[in-house]
Amino acid sequence: MFAFLLCVRIMMNEGKINQAEWRYLLSGGSIQTMFENPAPQWLSDRAWRDILALSNLPTFATFSNDFVMYLSEFQAIFDSAEPHRELLPGIWNAYLDEFQKLLILRCLRGDKVTNAMQDFVATHLEPRFIEPQTANLSAVFKESNSTTPLIFVLSPGTDPAADLYKFAEEMKFSKKFSAISLGQGQGPRAEAMMRNSIERGKWVFFQNCHLAPSWMPALERLIEHINPDKVHRDFRLWLTSLPSNKFPVSILQNGSKMTIEPPRGVKANLLKSYNSLSDDFLHSCQKVVEFKSLLLSLCLFHGNALERRKFGPLGFNIPYEFTDGDLRICISQLKMFLDEYEDIPYKVLKYTAGEINYGGRVTDDWDRRCVMNILEDFYNPAVLSSEHSYSNSGIYHQIPPTYDLNGYLSYIKSLPLNDMPEIFGLHDNANITFAQNETFALFNAILQLQPKSSSMGGQSREELVEDVAENILLQVPGPIELQEVTKKFPVLYEESMNTVLVQEVIRYNKLLEVITQTLSDMLKAIKGLVVMSLELELMSISLYNNTVPELWKSKAYPSLKPLASWIMDLLLRLDFMHSWINDGIPPVFWISGFFFPQAFLTGTLQNFARKFVISIDTITFDFKVLPEASSEIKERPQTGCYIHGLFLEGARWDSMNFQLAESRPKELYNEMAVIWLLPEANRKVQNQDFYLCPIYKTLTRAGTLSTTGHSTNYVIAVEIPSNQPQRHWIKRGVALICALDY
Repeated sequence: MFAFLLCVRIMMNEGKINQAEWRYLLSGGSIQTMFENPAPQWLSDRAWRDILALSNLPTFATFSNDFVMYLSEFQAIFDSAEPHRELLPGIWNAYLDEFQKLLILRCLRGDKVTNAMQDFVATHLEPRFIEPQTANLSAVFKESNSTTPLIFVLSPGTDPAADLYKFAEEMKFSKKFSAISLGQGQGPRAEAMMRNSIERGKWVFFQNCHLAPSWMPALERLIEHINPDKVHRDFRLWLTSLPSNKFPVSILQNGSKMTIEPPRGVKANLLKSYNSLSDDFLHSCQKVVEFKSLLLSLCLFHGNALERRKFGPLGFNIPYEFTDGDLRICISQLKMFLDEYEDIPYKVLKYTAGEINYGGRVTDDWDRRCVMNILEDFYNPAVLSSEHSYSNSGIYHQIPPTYDLNGYLSYIKSLPLNDMPEIFGLHDNANITFAQNETFALFNAILQLQPKSSSMGGQSREELVEDVAENILLQVPGPIELQEVTKKFPVLYEESMNTVLVQEVIRYNKLLEVITQTLSDMLKAIKGLVVMSLELELMSISLYNNTVPELWKSKAYPSLKPLASWIMDLLLRLDFMHSWINDGIPPVFWISGFFFPQAFLTGTLQNFARKFVISIDTITFDFKVLPEASSEIKERPQTGCYIHGLFLEGARWDSMNFQLAESRPKELYNEMAVIWLLPEANRKVQNQDFYLCPIYKTLTRAGTLSTTGHSTNYVIAVEIPSNQPQRHWIKRGVALICALDY
């Protein structure tokens, strides 16, 4: 990221990069007129919208027309393994420069933009700017002196202490090296240690500065008052800290900073785990054969749990910081239980590892379900056979227990450097999701680093923001007439949907009022008629960056869409409300159009309870997937309701065989068929040939519990027919999503 920014800034100064194009790369654009997607079978709606928005830039004015003309050539680029190195069809290859080609890649294959950025930097600066640097303590040490602190910025899953102790030994300083882990009450001890070391020329090592925020000002004073004439030239101060806003800025500015990346990938994690073991330990258990086999399983599970994080919500809803400590305690328990029991107590092993050691960190029930299902693959009698393989291709497999430690290490070194999604039980598409998330996270980080004011050629920043604001004001309608709605849909005992509608209208009206009010305030502030407050200033930055302003988010429903799509989505939601008001209760409900879907579900249950006079807390939903499309259904069902507008992530709905099926390559989301929510009293689940699938409002999946006891993101779980066991889809991370992020 740093190299790319540096490269772009140099080219901007030479006038080689157009500001509008740079802005498009980071935050996308908005569409003036919407056209039909020319190739829906391979081109996603997201990509087509991006292409239309790209055509608003002067250089790309004819691009969307040419795209339709050269469809097959563009499909070849889309399907290529290295789309960032393919030649563009028509005039475009010669007409565009390297930077402008990035914009086309952003539309077609967002997952390969990071690779293209590496090529870009290598071409315009030189290749050494993208090669990873090894953290060499002696190199850092040579440049340091007795008055500059050396700071390790920690990242989860790494601990530089061991490296530092080793380095102290090499430098013959291990006798003159004192360390302390900071925390409550350690301040005075640390101070005494530091004063003593300054005089005698020792090394001091303060660990975890972020845990002693109140003592940080004292540390700052101590470092400022080091007298360069009196300090011993051998004195060095080493610090470690997690990124924290309590860490003194002056220490950061004057110190040498380094960071160590945690090991990436299952292979690196396995190596790290086995490097800390010894041959004696491998043979220290009474059941040596079983111990060695289960130990490999356990270390694979640990790597698996850590690496699932990178897939975002497909891996776990909440990214957990599992540590080496979790693995160590599991290993010692494994050894203890094998020594104590006659037979291998799989149930005990699974419970202690999954529910207690790893599960103790897990705060989301769906994630716990996932952890227990993954563990099931690694702790079972089958793994004791030396032919057992942990993944379909057989690349990750068990090895004969006659090997010693070196045998294990050489097996681990033979594994592939980049993990294949199959070891996690995920679909190959998961890698695309991961790479796309990485690309857009990178663009967001660069956006945060952009200067806030700029007078570039063409429109000024203010004019751009003014245009966007006026455009939105033209599109967004006034609030819905609440009195007319309450007259037409009064509170009825036998129809709870009327109450749901009125509550929804009130919520949408609040949002519409905030949008129109803040936009007109901001336009006045830009003209200088009212004072520009901090909130309005932040709002103008959001409008410039094509993101939804915080002022609106706090009053709105959860959504991850960029501003242009967010407005389109809001207008669709309002259409849904208006058609309900004008034409009566719809036959099929668009569940994504609700501000608060939980109220709608409760309303459905309430209608059923009142109609059949049954206590509402004995009623739950039964689920039936319908073969008809939502547009074909003209009647409401007698009981319950039909819902549509959901997207499957991690799998697709097979309408021919009427069950869940594997996703198609490169198809990340798939539209779900209409589901019939059918209330039933005292329901008992008969057969288990379904997958219990959670519905979330947005792709982040993680939510917080609100005051009503409802999650801000999770809606309900539905049963979807499947011919695969539940575990298969649980590891795939399959879920239904109300609204996507584009």
